[in-house]
Amino acid sequence: MRIIRVLCIQEPNSCYDRNNHKSTKRSRFPCIKIVPHHIVNLINDFVNSIPNEVLLDAGDHNKSTGRPAVHPGILLKAILYGYSRRQFSGRKIELMMQENLPMMWLVQQQTFSYHTINSFITNEKTAQLLKRVFIQFTGKLHELGLITQDALFIDGTKIEANANKYSFVWKRSTENYQAKLEEHVGELYDELVENDVKPAIEKEEMKTVHGVETITDQLEKEVEQLNQAIEAEPKIIKGGFENKRKRRKVKKYIRKLKEDYLPRLKKYHQQMATFGKRNSYSKTDHDATFMRMKEDPMLNGQLKPGYNLQIATNNQFTIDYDIYSNPTDTRTLVPFLKQMECREMFETIVADAGYGSEYNYTVIIDELNQQVLIPYSTMDRELKKRYKSNPKYPDNWIYNAEDDDYIDPQGVCFDFKRYSKRHDKYGFERNFKVYEANAFQLNKTASEASRTKKAQRLRQIYVNGTWNYFRNLVKTAIQSDEGHAIYRRRKFDVEPVFARLKQNMGYRRTKHRGKQGVKNALGLALMTLNLERLADWARQKATQG
Repeated sequence: MRIIRVLCIQEPNSCYDRNNHKSTKRSRFPCIKIVPHHIVNLINDFVNSIPNEVLLDAGDHNKSTGRPAVHPGILLKAILYGYSRRQFSGRKIELMMQENLPMMWLVQQQTFSYHTINSFITNEKTAQLLKRVFIQFTGKLHELGLITQDALFIDGTKIEANANKYSFVWKRSTENYQAKLEEHVGELYDELVENDVKPAIEKEEMKTVHGVETITDQLEKEVEQLNQAIEAEPKIIKGGFENKRKRRKVKKYIRKLKEDYLPRLKKYHQQMATFGKRNSYSKTDHDATFMRMKEDPMLNGQLKPGYNLQIATNNQFTIDYDIYSNPTDTRTLVPFLKQMECREMFETIVADAGYGSEYNYTVIIDELNQQVLIPYSTMDRELKKRYKSNPKYPDNWIYNAEDDDYIDPQGVCFDFKRYSKRHDKYGFERNFKVYEANAFQLNKTASEASRTKKAQRLRQIYVNGTWNYFRNLVKTAIQSDEGHAIYRRRKFDVEPVFARLKQNMGYRRTKHRGKQGVKNALGLALMTLNLERLADWARQKATQG
């Protein structure tokens, strides 16, 4: 255990006193002997190495004493050991405190309810604690020489949410329902005008929640005025009571607005606010988005509620992690890197082709000042002979830098015409140079090929100089001997972490709901895998020594 104790500040037999939350030197179970290389020893030593003030900041403090009712260090030890034994339920971890001897030794024979355990996992302060724990763990790994600073490997996977797979709400359906409801509200507005009821607001304003509430209040006042008019009328009127007929219509409008239009309009507005930039969410867990999982036993592409887990690894140790609600990996890379505290320790960012985009290259290279080994989606195809010999791609044309023009294999000359800008759905701006075929070509064949077949217009090509620069930069870096050696490590660095998380640990579906609880639970699971890998390394080191 000499190697493992590098991680600890306090002695391994120290423990937390439940009354004053200080470290004391007392033996727990003289009759119980834990195997020296048992994972429980490493968990105990690692949690003891965390500064006490950091742990106390993560507790739910009592208002009268200012101290946490339960020391977070004890809870952290219990949860980490429970996760190492593939127990992710708060009830089962509580049961382990009563039946499992290593757990009893670890928590000093204390027992906590599953409410306390689950509250600790879903607490926002636990997220801050895990952030500092991962930073400290990364620093200790660097001291032990278990990680290298040449590359940081990033990848993502889908984790199924703790939600009903049929509890979906789709953004497109909500937009259609809302549009139809607003159309009905507009028809009601026209009907009010035809019945001599002058709305106090405009027609478009009535299609909002505030507008419907305003019209409802106005109609209720109209009913009060009709009641007063009816009371002042004689009891018998020849031809019937006009005010009573009008009151019945107005009450009908009020019922329709209050019982139908207003509740539905509020529901649709609330759903649109819940969507944000997503296209779906689950009624059971509003933070979960419906995604296509790799596990598809029916082979029908069924969507299930889940989260997109992103991790950064080195030597199969998880350096940092985060979860996102969008299913694609492309838009998660930049926010994941920006929130990472240990990013500057590593020289190169390595990921697969799913992360390759102009936006990602621009931010990582220009803003974060780091190297990238991230291929783009068409790079493998562009390296093949079939692509290089295909005359339809401008990459294979002749470019004259002095005249700034292109000549295709048919001899058609394309001259620069104008600049163009395009924005993707996320607002990222891309700049293009538009080249158009010259109206006067050198020969008849080139003149015929300079126009489109259907519209007989001059052909145009769009060239993105920034994208071409990044393509050549990434292609050159990956094809180099050093870049190729680093990039090939990605397959056996980050992928095995997901294999151990899902296959060995069995963590395919989270036990908690809400982004905060899911993120903390995954962080605890990934830290457990880190400790298990460190324990294996220490065991091998002790055997060799």
